[in-house]
Amino acid sequence: MVYNMKSIFACEKKNFSNWYNEILKTADLIDLRYNVKGFIVYRPWSMHIIKKIYQLWEQELEKNGHKPVLFPVVIPPENFEKEREHVKGFKPEVFWITEAGDNKIERLALRPTSETAFYQLYSIWVRSYADMPLKCYQSCAVYRYETKATKPLMRGREFLWIEAHDVFETEQEAINQVRQDMKITEKIFGQLSIPFIFFQRPAWDKFAGAVNTYASDTLMPDGRILQLPSTHYLGQNFSKPFDVKFIDKDGEEKYAYQTCYGPPISRTFAALISIHGDSKGLILPFDIAPTQIIIIPIIFDESKDIVMKAVEKIKNMLNNYRVEIDDSEKRSGEKFYYWEMKGVPIRIEIGPKDVKKNQVVIVSRVDGKKKTVKHNNLIKEIKYMEKEILKKLKENADNYFNSMITDANNVDKVKKVLEGKGGFIRVNFCSIEKHGEKCAETLKEKTGAEVRGIRFDKKEKPNGKCIVCGKKASYVVWVGRAY
Repeated sequence: MVYNMKSIFACEKKNFSNWYNEILKTADLIDLRYNVKGFIVYRPWSMHIIKKIYQLWEQELEKNGHKPVLFPVVIPPENFEKEREHVKGFKPEVFWITEAGDNKIERLALRPTSETAFYQLYSIWVRSYADMPLKCYQSCAVYRYETKATKPLMRGREFLWIEAHDVFETEQEAINQVRQDMKITEKIFGQLSIPFIFFQRPAWDKFAGAVNTYASDTLMPDGRILQLPSTHYLGQNFSKPFDVKFIDKDGEEKYAYQTCYGPPISRTFAALISIHGDSKGLILPFDIAPTQIIIIPIIFDESKDIVMKAVEKIKNMLNNYRVEIDDSEKRSGEKFYYWEMKGVPIRIEIGPKDVKKNQVVIVSRVDGKKKTVKHNNLIKEIKYMEKEILKKLKENADNYFNSMITDANNVDKVKKVLEGKGGFIRVNFCSIEKHGEKCAETLKEKTGAEVRGIRFDKKEKPNGKCIVCGKKASYVVWVGRAY
């Protein structure tokens, strides 16, 4: 297939929705033709990347004491019923299995999340203070009957994620785990050059059953917010109904304290595509690219053999990297467009003149700059470019992210910003406790903005009145339109 990438992505990302849908299809990332709404097929290029994203999180979780497990995909209804707020929050989205063959069966839920699966067994696994901390995670898919418009990878009915569920003796240990979850998120997104802010969600938007929810938000090129990993301090809200208790060192029986953490793999991939991509297609960070280096021989009939011999030599030199050779019959320009569209970080070109000079031409996908490099300096140059690619991706992403933060002192300005560039808007607000929900609802009705919460990483002092009710502001909250 011949790709005219200049034509396909001529709009760049000004029309983000069209750009996004086109790159998903043209780069062979997913297939939407599976005939169940809200469910997608991940194609090989995607799955290579997704496996790398999984590995980053799994390795970091295990470094921090988590053990891998895998729980059943089905959950009996009595598990849900044990925590009332939790079931109220998730019940509208639950898929139920009610038949097996021709027989009616007692209904079972497809997991929308797994607190009620894990904690039923945690009540058996935890008996003594010596059994804690208990820190387990599973890499899996979850299922929710999403009633809003679906958007591949960002919002669907089946999505890939990791969920970690932890149990502690004390409240302080649990709170420390929440902070550790945040540090893990920060480290992974540093490796992916994805900018974000951690917010404490308002009381009306916290995870069903949590004491507090802390969630990381990033921005898409259309100015809309995409939620990424969230971590929840559950207190004893689940340990009491599920009977997760232990005998402490003094022989006293106590209820445990719990946390849960949910890195969304599908959404992380969506953020990666959207934040770093450009008018040519994907741009992938070096470490997670399925092909890190593509070698393109510049072939003429009379020099084909010597060029291909040099190409093989260079590939062997780079055997510590994921390298491919494109020796197809396509024109060189077509090859360049194709591999740029796929997001391969580094391209090496080798022609007959390069062979004579013991050199190659090396091109960075991030900025398109070309450099001539001698064979004996190639490894050193690749190592340098690895760091430079990540650095430039971070600079580009941070510059956009920071440019999309606005202050507003009234509802009209919030509406004007959201109808223009979008992004995050800082406003004075009366409360993030339950009684602030009415102002949040009014703000959403008038502007479409949702209250995302207050920054967790630094305290911001309000200066004035709530932009909705006019009462004295107690918080600076961040608002915006979200997927």
